[in-house]
Amino acid sequence: MSFVGAASTDEHTNIVAAKIRSSLELDHEERKNISDWTDALREIVGKAEALGVLVMVSGVVLNNTHRRLNPEEFRGFTLADELAPIVFINGADTKAAQMFTLAHELAHVWLGKSGLSDSRPNVLPENEIEVWCNKVAAETLVPLRALRDEYREGEMLHSELYRLTRRFKVSTLVMLRRIYDLKVLTRKQFQEAYESEVSQFRKMTSSGGGNFTTTLTARVGKRFARALITDTLEGRTSFRDAFRMLGISKTATFCKLATQLGIDHGLHS
Repeated sequence: MSFVGAASTDEHTNIVAAKIRSSLELDHEERKNISDWTDALREIVGKAEALGVLVMVSGVVLNNTHRRLNPEEFRGFTLADELAPIVFINGADTKAAQMFTLAHELAHVWLGKSGLSDSRPNVLPENEIEVWCNKVAAETLVPLRALRDEYREGEMLHSELYRLTRRFKVSTLVMLRRIYDLKVLTRKQFQEAYESEVSQFRKMTSSGGGNFTTTLTARVGKRFARALITDTLEGRTSFRDAFRMLGISKTATFCKLATQLGIDHGLHS
């Protein structure tokens, strides 16, 4: 993949962010018309996978709903392999937070550096690479030039903050930082508002449940699932190994997943 390791920390984060948006064909104007964070996240995940990045999203260990992945421990990680870069996102986090995690991990891919993301929104990373990836992610999702055009001076910060988070489909924490980057808030105003949002952030939980095969596809990634199922049906991978890698135990689930991905399996569940 030519984009893996294509950037360096010596490059300005705005330039790298522009390259990522261009490669993914991200259009913040189109995102404005997307109904919610879930759809916005799904769209960017799809664009990343179309580019060749394996994106996996899960909030539990394998399919064990009793072993939840705690966002306080990590948000995601990247394996920046040149042939098959992998991005994992903690699905137990909020959708808005997952959006930023994806952008952050994509910055790792462009940098060509594997890494584990710090989770706590109120703690600034000390590692140079993590700081750089955060800046790239913020600019990728909320280009400062676009935000400057959208920001309404004279409006109450609270109402403007929530309007803009809906507009760009990011978290209030990310948006608050970007508003501060516009230099329309003092340091004290930013810190007070940030602490208030962190308090609210800690009370939020992501929604659970949902369709099992949809959750499974998100966990292993559509690109990987499609390749594995096709390989299995063509006889190059055993069903036992496929079931193990997918974390399933029933042929019916395998068939249902294949159907969902548009694969003609010809099997009877």
